[in-house]
Amino acid sequence: MPQSPARLRVLHLHSSFSAGGKELRAARLMTAFGPGIDHVVVSAQPGAYGAARAIGADIAVDYPADFPGLQGRPTPARLLRIARALKPFDLVLTYNWGAMDAVLAHRLFGRLLGLPPLVHHEDGFNEDEAGGLMPRRNWFRRIALGRASALVVPSQRLQAIALDAWHQPPQRTRLIINGIALAAYARKPAADALPGLVKHPDDRWVGTLAGLRAVKNLPRLVRAFAALPPHWQLVILGEGPERGAIVAQAAALGLANRVHLPGFVADPAGAVGLMDLFALSSDSEQFPISVVEAMAAALPVVSPAVGDVAAMVADSNRPFITAPGDEAALAAALAELAEDDGARTQIGADNRARALALYDEEAMIAAYRAVYAEAMGRATFP
Repeated sequence: MPQSPARLRVLHLHSSFSAGGKELRAARLMTAFGPGIDHVVVSAQPGAYGAARAIGADIAVDYPADFPGLQGRPTPARLLRIARALKPFDLVLTYNWGAMDAVLAHRLFGRLLGLPPLVHHEDGFNEDEAGGLMPRRNWFRRIALGRASALVVPSQRLQAIALDAWHQPPQRTRLIINGIALAAYARKPAADALPGLVKHPDDRWVGTLAGLRAVKNLPRLVRAFAALPPHWQLVILGEGPERGAIVAQAAALGLANRVHLPGFVADPAGAVGLMDLFALSSDSEQFPISVVEAMAAALPVVSPAVGDVAAMVADSNRPFITAPGDEAALAAALAELAEDDGARTQIGADNRARALALYDEEAMIAAYRAVYAEAMGRATFP
């Protein structure tokens, strides 16, 4: 009797698997690839596994507690332990700086141990590199990525950094634009779709989706929102360690009853459409999925000009993409759009049309399939 083909085993090593953009994209891809793969997910930050809730129920995923730690001094003995832990898999996928020690372990011991192919993903920077790249990390990446089958980036800015600062070969540097299931965002959510929060007919919402991390600088968004009229509410969807700082900033400005943090939302399509205006306040972004989600829901976007945001939105939206770090300009852009219903409607329609033309998830999923198949020397993936 012929044997069934062995199931693929894919290892995902994340800087964090909390519910942020790259993590939710990884969860979506795992679901899209179907139930024929055994996935193992490791977070460099212990316990940071919030994105697990977004993975399809029929997908086989394990979260081992005994995988070698991804953070620490890159000593040969520690890197060898990590390298040996890569051995049982068919494909290794690493994500961001927090997994770079595993990339170096693969570089140093890959041939000796016969390790599987590795594809690295870079989606942006935390607060420690938001203001500029660290030369030491540039050198580290140049060395560590030497045996990677591919480096995947979602933005033109990161592609330029990979080629110039990290000296990556063009043939191994793959730009894959983030995409989403656009059709789901055409539906208007119910007014009570969010737990513990109801949108009343006269309410208007500034909203955002973000991991509550320092690099997102959400206290800045609270301050920029503060001057809007009382019928405007600020709704921040996400979870993370900066929740207390956001709550404290709202309280300090007397906005505790107008700033809402309902937590993580597993289905953004069931919530984003409640917003009237979408805003980011980040110190660093690349190609934020949340902006694509806002565009798909026909929302105007106010944001600093970080990463590719200005290039992502429709032409009519670009005047509301402000200089990075300019809090007064961010507040002024919010105020201008809050006062102009017609502008919000027109810009939102323009954004949705652009999203439909450029950001469908099927193209993204196909591109990732192609990169992973090529790394494994296969015609298809899985």
